[in-house]
Amino acid sequence: MLDSEAQAQGVAAARGGGSGVGGRRAPVPGPYQVPVDVGRLEVEGGVEQLFQPARNVVLPVVLHRLLLQLLQLPSGPTAAAAAFFPHETAPTSAYSSPARSLGDTGITPLSPSHIVNDTDSNVSEQQAFLVVVAIDFGTTSSGYAYSFTKEPECIHVMRRWEGGDPGVSNQKTPTTILLTPERKFHSFGYAARDFYHDLDPNEAKQWLYLEKFKMKLHTTGDLTMDTDLTAANGKKVKALEIFAYALQYFKEQALKELSDQAGSEFENSDVRWVITVPAIWKQPAKQFMRQAAYQAGLVSPENSEQLIIALEPEAASIYCRKLRLHQMIELSSKAAVNGYSGSDTVGAGFTQGDKYVVVDSGGGTVDLTVHQIRLPEGHLKELYKATGGPYGSLGVDYEFEKLLYKIFGEDFIEQFKIKRPAAWVDLMIAFESRKRAAAPDRTNPLNITLPFSFIDYYKKFRGHSVEHALRKSNVDFVKWSSQGMLRMSPDAMNALFKPTIDSIIEHLRDLFQKPEVSTVKFLFLVGGFAEAPLLQQAVQAAFGDQCRIIIPQDVGLTILKGAVLFGLDPAVIKVRRSPLTYGVGVLNRYVEGKHPPEKLLVKDGTRWCTDVFDKFISADQSVALGELVKRSYTPAKPSQLVIVINIYSSEHDNVSFITDPGVKKCGTLRLDLTGTSGTAVPARREIQTLMQFGDTEIKATAIDIATSKSVKVGIDFLNY
Repeated sequence: MLDSEAQAQGVAAARGGGSGVGGRRAPVPGPYQVPVDVGRLEVEGGVEQLFQPARNVVLPVVLHRLLLQLLQLPSGPTAAAAAFFPHETAPTSAYSSPARSLGDTGITPLSPSHIVNDTDSNVSEQQAFLVVVAIDFGTTSSGYAYSFTKEPECIHVMRRWEGGDPGVSNQKTPTTILLTPERKFHSFGYAARDFYHDLDPNEAKQWLYLEKFKMKLHTTGDLTMDTDLTAANGKKVKALEIFAYALQYFKEQALKELSDQAGSEFENSDVRWVITVPAIWKQPAKQFMRQAAYQAGLVSPENSEQLIIALEPEAASIYCRKLRLHQMIELSSKAAVNGYSGSDTVGAGFTQGDKYVVVDSGGGTVDLTVHQIRLPEGHLKELYKATGGPYGSLGVDYEFEKLLYKIFGEDFIEQFKIKRPAAWVDLMIAFESRKRAAAPDRTNPLNITLPFSFIDYYKKFRGHSVEHALRKSNVDFVKWSSQGMLRMSPDAMNALFKPTIDSIIEHLRDLFQKPEVSTVKFLFLVGGFAEAPLLQQAVQAAFGDQCRIIIPQDVGLTILKGAVLFGLDPAVIKVRRSPLTYGVGVLNRYVEGKHPPEKLLVKDGTRWCTDVFDKFISADQSVALGELVKRSYTPAKPSQLVIVINIYSSEHDNVSFITDPGVKKCGTLRLDLTGTSGTAVPARREIQTLMQFGDTEIKATAIDIATSKSVKVGIDFLNY
């Protein structure tokens, strides 16, 4: 259905419909435009002339500030174009091109346009903030740290949390959240866990308790704003609500602590917020965290620069290069101090061009990044795109769960989780503290306390005792202790770690085969799982002869402190690798024999090739911070009142058409061309389109040069 405005302007538009890759809607373009520089074909006096991509030029950094409200075009049938082009002819084909909906918003070539490599970066004047607060939103534990901009060297980790487990550091709090039976926020962290634990078992079934829910953003292929999470009692709740509740909790805690320090109420507008996410997360998951921050009131969409989404291994990398030698543990057989005094920083050991790997091993994922130091400023360049996978310490928990399946039966364990959710949480807490005691040289057994309700419920469920189940299970390395405990041999505990650690080592081996990684000097092992002696030993055994393996002493807080440093100086990461290929859907002049016949569209006697993907930047291409890529287009008809530019992305590099598999629509720029009466408009009106890369978010702008009107849009992976 066409909206009234579009009808008045004679615009037909189509938006995505049907099923696409990974369950997402396939991209269906609206109006098209022709790139100025890519594959433009002109016919003059029978001579065909092909314009090549243009040379680099410098574009002024500060762009026009004028911003129109961005309007989305409505959905509509692809056949709608026929109403506007009754005399058009096109070849009959089984393939139905979305471009048949081409309306009067199309764009044609102008003149060679430009790729702009503006690497002087800081694109706009930075707002002055009094303090940077970083939130490390982890799979298993979370926390915040802050630094006042006047004292950047002094990083404060949040006040110690109430609660905690024996033998477990509680500078961070568990990523657990509790909602009331009415689905209102009740508590977070230790407070949530302890309150839930103390509830009557029947009452606990009504409360919504969630833990380790961050992994859902990594494992969901078709993540949207409506994605659900499942609480311990089996009830569904919107993921966006849960993430927003958690961020709101951290916001309130941090502002309260800052106000107490300042002696007066601290304003949120004085805070630059930083939230950490895994580098291997796909773009929708990273955007989801930003949306949750908006809902939590951390920042507003209008002031989006107040929030930085930081990549966890990048944050760790920034912190590690500032470490002094006495602040880290050297695992390598190579010389520990390498000729430097204890007051030297690791950076003192860096020379121009040195490469190092950061292995960020957390609860849910392991992220691997490769950086190179650029002296004298110490800026960082990403040499190889972030890799990794779901190889965090949760993998050890899953192995323990599989062991319980083997002993007690999967049917019982799954039923116990639902019927006694709080007791299941207790059991996993008991396992967590024993898991941390696992070590390569341990000889004495590890005892895991079974909750009384586990023993009691098992007897009712099976009709015999837990001790009987252990005897019958043929699992030799787990015995029953008369004190009500599972007694595990050290080898049995180590076996639970093996699949996860093997995956990490295998992934690192693959990484070290890459040419970019062959001359790495340091390997920094960071994240909560890096505290595990079994992982430390495995990494040392596999790679100790290739590079120096270093673990910061406060390894669990490395990302948190690095994220604060990143918030104080976001320009420290100078060059990144683009995770995706980006471009826009365009029209090119149709070339017989070069373009597929099903892409032919004839309009006013001109033969167009539809659905062409005009590439702005390729996947895995190095991109400087703040780099701008610019293209110039012009309206197909001088009388046009609106121009629509659709932006697309793909994980693949060799993309030709927006209908290729895996291409997804991720943005729309809609530029109003009205209001030019009395203004001299050139016959071929220039519309500049710019995409700014290098930051963890990507922004696109379209500018009408004749009127200085402009529209801006952030790339959107959740709403298309």
